[in-house]
Amino acid sequence: MKHIELTRHAITRMAHRNITRSMLRHVIEAGEIIKEYPDDKPYPSRLILGYVDLRPVHVVLTELDDMYIVISAYEPDPGTWETDMKRRKL
Repeated sequence: MKHIELTRHAITRMAHRNITRSMLRHVIEAGEIIKEYPDDKPYPSRLILGYVDLRPVHVVLTELDDMYIVISAYEPDPGTWETDMKRRKL
């Protein structure tokens, strides 16, 4: 698997949300891409949904040739996301 780099924002958010590097790796390896952001700068990014011990986790990342750069990671809020955690509520 590619090397995983974390932005300062991701490190802070992960610490507040009790999300570990091993959880990130699991979501990146086994999760599902649920949204693409091709116009993000400086690189396109995507939102991945994965489950760790039944806990839903969203990871926003950029994929480069040799690494993933994790921008943020969080547990989706059921008040904001549909029950499948793949779509925002309208």
